[in-house]
Amino acid sequence: MKKEQVLNCRFSVWYPLFRAITIRSTILPLPENVKEYLLDDGTLVWSDDENTTTLKAPEFPEFAAKVQEAISSLGGSVFPKLNWSAPRDAYWIAMNSSLKCKTLSDIFLLFKSSDFITRDLTQPFIHCTDDSPDPSLDYELVLRKWCELIPGAEFRCFVKENKLIGISQRDYTQYYDHISKQHEEICRSIQEFFKRNIQYKFLDEDCKYLKGRVWLVDFNPFGEVTDSLLFTWEELMSGNSLKGEQGEGEATEQDCPVFRCTNSKVTVQPSPYLSYRLPKDFVDLSTGEDVHKLIDFLKLKRNQQDDE
Repeated sequence: MKKEQVLNCRFSVWYPLFRAITIRSTILPLPENVKEYLLDDGTLVWSDDENTTTLKAPEFPEFAAKVQEAISSLGGSVFPKLNWSAPRDAYWIAMNSSLKCKTLSDIFLLFKSSDFITRDLTQPFIHCTDDSPDPSLDYELVLRKWCELIPGAEFRCFVKENKLIGISQRDYTQYYDHISKQHEEICRSIQEFFKRNIQYKFLDEDCKYLKGRVWLVDFNPFGEVTDSLLFTWEELMSGNSLKGEQGEGEATEQDCPVFRCTNSKVTVQPSPYLSYRLPKDFVDLSTGEDVHKLIDFLKLKRNQQDDE
C-alpha cells in the first residue's frame, strides 16, 4: 500500500466525485487547537464562581458555531468522522450507545475515546510500504447526515486493478438469513452498481468500498490498515483464485467476484469492538500479545497462592 493510495481515500477527495450516490455530508477544516485537544488526554479547565468549583473542557466557540450550523443543515443529527476513520470503536461510551451526534460535545466524547481517530491523527501512513517522507495533511471534520443503516444490508467490496474481486458481509459477527438466501441477487446488484458508478472513476485502481442497497458509504485503502472481514489480506493480495459462497456454475463465471457471508448461527462471534471497552492491559493479557504482562500476571497469581 502506497501513501498516495491513502491520500486518495480521504473523504474530501472522493466525496465530490461520488456525491450523487452517497450520503449527504459537510466537510469542515479541523482547527489546529481542536486537533491538539483531541490528542491531549488530560486537558481540563478550572471554573470558579462564588459557590462552586467545577471542571470544564476547553471551549471553541467559533468552531462550535460552524459545527452546530452544519448539524442543523443535515437534519439535526450526524455521523462524524475524520479524513478516513469514524470512531466506531468508541460507540459504547456515548449515552445512546451510538455514533449519532447532535452537538460538538457528543463528537468530542467519541473522538477522544477512539483509537481509530488517534491513528488518523498520528499514524495515517503506518502500513505504507514506500519510504518517501510523509506528506503534510490538512485534517477535516466530516459530518454525515444520520441514516439508520441496516447492519444486515451493508457489504464491503474489494477492488483490485479496477476489478471487483470480493464482497464480504460487513457485520460478519452475526448471521442474517436473508443474506444466505439472496446472496446471488445481492452479488449481482452490487456488481451492476460497481460497473455503473465506480469502476474506472475512482482515483486508484485498488480500493475498498462499503455499500448498502444502492448507496456508497465509504472508500478505504486496499491494504492492512482496514479490516478484510471474511477474507484475509494474503489471499486478496496474492491474486490467487478466491473461494466463496458461489455454486460451481457461478464460480466459473468470468469476472464474478467472490461473495462471503456468515452462513450459520454456529459461527456467530462477539463484536470485534467489544475489546475497546476494556483497558488495554486486559486485552493484552487475554490475547497473549504482551508476553511481559502475562509473565507479571502469572507471578502475581503465584504470589497470591503462596500467601494463601
